[in-house]
Amino acid sequence: MKFSKQRELILNYILNSHEHLTADTIYSDLKKTNPELSLGTVYRNLAKLTEIGAIKKVSLPNQVDKFDKNLEPHAHFICDDCGDISDINIPGIDMFLDKVSTEKDISINKYNITFNGICEKCKSKIKH
Repeated sequence: MKFSKQRELILNYILNSHEHLTADTIYSDLKKTNPELSLGTVYRNLAKLTEIGAIKKVSLPNQVDKFDKNLEPHAHFICDDCGDISDINIPGIDMFLDKVSTEKDISINKYNITFNGICEKCKSKIKH
């Protein structure tokens, strides 16, 4: 699929980020060097990029949707203090899901696992 200049710009911004980004953050940062960009264009392109599987939309309770470049199955950790979201890989999750699928005679297509707690940065602030 050939991407428009704006879709490629948005995708590259996400792929080069180390954060889970909101549409507003993407728009605000890209607007500085791309004055023709509109918030609606960002939302439409994020929806399309999610639909084609180029990025993942992360929908968490009581939070604005965020977008993730990590397409591998993984969980998320949310810091209760600063709100930062980070990826957590869970070794053995595939075997666990296979076992649950077999035991329950179900087919699991996708999953969302979220852990909450205090991140390393916030824990170090408490210790000082």
